[in-house]
Amino acid sequence: MTARPALTPLAASLPSTVPFVGPEVQEEERGQPFRARIGANESGFGPSPGVIEAMRAAACEMWKYCDSECRELRRALAVHHGVKPDNIVVGEGIDGLLGLAVRLFAAPGANVVTSLGAYPTFNYHVAGFGARLVTRPYREDREDLDALAEAAHREQAAMVYLSNPDNPMGTWRDAEAVSRFADSLPETTMLVLDEAYGETAPEAALPPLDTARPNILRMRTFSKAYGLAGLRCGYAIGEEETVRSFDKVRNHFGVNRMAQAAALAALADQAYLQSVVGRVAEARARISAIAAAYGLQAIPSATNFVTVDCGGDGAFAMKVMHELLARDVFIRKPMAPGLDRCIRVSTAPEAELAIFEAELPRALAAARG
Repeated sequence: MTARPALTPLAASLPSTVPFVGPEVQEEERGQPFRARIGANESGFGPSPGVIEAMRAAACEMWKYCDSECRELRRALAVHHGVKPDNIVVGEGIDGLLGLAVRLFAAPGANVVTSLGAYPTFNYHVAGFGARLVTRPYREDREDLDALAEAAHREQAAMVYLSNPDNPMGTWRDAEAVSRFADSLPETTMLVLDEAYGETAPEAALPPLDTARPNILRMRTFSKAYGLAGLRCGYAIGEEETVRSFDKVRNHFGVNRMAQAAALAALADQAYLQSVVGRVAEARARISAIAAAYGLQAIPSATNFVTVDCGGDGAFAMKVMHELLARDVFIRKPMAPGLDRCIRVSTAPEAELAIFEAELPRALAAARG
């Protein structure tokens, strides 16, 4: 058989790549597990005991389809944020919601503005739906709000993507600066404000919610501080009509029953969340101290990871990362020019950070040698 169904021209033009190669794939390729899994910005502190109990209780009902509208979870999130349930759409993590947002607001050929080196999954969706990516470099390890706004006006952008706090650098802008940035954008430009790390950010970094504006989507997740990355549950907050548009394209049974039960229980246990936020802050300080002990500079972070300046160029940082991987320490690094001098280390329990501390000087010596 020689003939085969043809891909669409758009699909045929795309590279066969994914934004991230997961640690499980790398472990299989290496033939052994990592001793320290500190590269994917997961929460090694895990979900609360109440969440685990809720998941156990829900397990016997997995024969049922989920609530396709996530009504109970949306009501709980609305109370938590002081908005209406109609201001919230729940999806398969922020990644899933980003894909839907691009599909809704960026037509093929439309211009979409983001920072060079920002979260690559967003770029993956932009390419996958045929829009045109316009990037602006970081300035002093932070996303350049003025440059992004200028590009949005000049390119008549359909969308602008901004993460605050930022991935991959961990830096942040204060709420006033973010609000000014939002106000500066054209009314026809959809601002996607990715706040995946909102729970670990300073309160002063998060602008008040304004659900009257149709051109802002605020995205949050249960994957980070809540410790539920494996369940894929996130949500977007926005103006009612904007949120309602997601019903046109979303997978209506995409957020499974277990994920909804776990997210509800996680949201209810704010005391546990705050304990994790405290442990994240302690782990950030620990990573920064380890870096300093070996002559490296940690960049101040408001996330559940620390980006560490290795003091050389991108090639040297890549060597450091590969030397750590070879020593069974899973980390990642920024790849864009100017940011690629760094490695990125996720916060984690002390046992894994102790492995990182032991292996970092060996990795540095090998990279320099």
